[in-house]
Amino acid sequence: MILIRLSVYFLLTVLYAMAINYDESKVPEFTLPDPLVMSDGTLVKTKEQWLNKRRPELLSLFSREMYGCMPGKPPKQVNKVWDNTTDALSGKAIRRQVTIYFSENSTEPSVDVLIYLPAHKKKPVPVFLGLNFEGNHTVHSDPGIKLSTKWIPSGAKGVEKNMATEQSRGSAASRWPVEMILSRGYGLVTAYYGDIDPDFHDGFTNGVHALFPELQKRKDNFAAISAWAWGLRRIMDYLETDTDIDARKVVLVGHSRLGKTALWAGANDERFAIVISNESGAGGAALSKRIFGEDIEALNKNFPHWFCENFKKYSGQESKLPFDQHELIALIAPRPVYIASAAEDLWADPKGEFLAAKAAEPVYKLFGLEGLPADKWPAVDTPVHGTIGYHVRSGKHDLTAYDWEQYLTFADKHFRTAE
Repeated sequence: MILIRLSVYFLLTVLYAMAINYDESKVPEFTLPDPLVMSDGTLVKTKEQWLNKRRPELLSLFSREMYGCMPGKPPKQVNKVWDNTTDALSGKAIRRQVTIYFSENSTEPSVDVLIYLPAHKKKPVPVFLGLNFEGNHTVHSDPGIKLSTKWIPSGAKGVEKNMATEQSRGSAASRWPVEMILSRGYGLVTAYYGDIDPDFHDGFTNGVHALFPELQKRKDNFAAISAWAWGLRRIMDYLETDTDIDARKVVLVGHSRLGKTALWAGANDERFAIVISNESGAGGAALSKRIFGEDIEALNKNFPHWFCENFKKYSGQESKLPFDQHELIALIAPRPVYIASAAEDLWADPKGEFLAAKAAEPVYKLFGLEGLPADKWPAVDTPVHGTIGYHVRSGKHDLTAYDWEQYLTFADKHFRTAE
């Protein structure tokens, strides 16, 4: 009986995977909503209308129908700096480690934040902030980094029974080129996303969800992506208190599901100076209405805890969406935003990510900015840097040194212009 059930499950899984569209000729006809048209049909003609009316309207729509609500600051946040090593990485860096507690009693949940700053650059310095997938200790082999004691997904290198071991140190270092970032004059700030909310569906009772049980009774409930975004905002609260960090120049970066998170956090919090989405795909930078690669049904089936309950009604019903992801990107205007894809990552729909970035351009032009200076999908490994940046990199779903080189150059351009 068990064997039969497993065989049926396997068959259904294969059939479901076969239903995913990777054929451009099968992309349905669709019309994108105009980000500059209010829900009542009023055309947005000024920056003030965007900032005071349309932007809040879109934020509310995305919150209610997709990402779920997001609470405000906790009544009392406690930031405990417990490591301040001034000669880390052979003297190249200052290593700082901070634990953020969301109550004055310093109890769980808490988030461990790892910070590297260039040792010999005048302070304060700009920083890149991003969440990591398997613990702070995986971003570098530095033995001074605290080994995570939180639940970590199985299958990760050096993880046994969902707990990190010493063998996992530096296992994700290729995605976090610390020395490159420091050499360009930037700091790196990272935290394990599982500290904020473990990435499995338990009915929204663990992580920071435990702080807000009343929000889970709503159809626009406080789901995982909103929780991770909320955690990024609380890390930003700490960064504003660190005099070695230029809190006006924080670049928010995220890969895959954490790219979705970066876009949502950046849309909600204007303190993030630049927002970067690396291969965030469906529910992130890719257009939903194209129904190419991962679609809404796949998102809700495979990851029912990422989005709010209201979003489930759009599974297989993309045409009924009252918005699309170009409007999420537009919510970051007038701040610079970068969207990146990978040529072999069809699951994340690279073309759909480019089209979304381009369709956000009218809002940037409303502010007198250039938007995305590309009339057609750029060739592979040919970055385009406007106020909206984009590239499609050769290779697969990953965050690579090539991606980081583009992000550092993009940040250089915009921070230099702002000075």
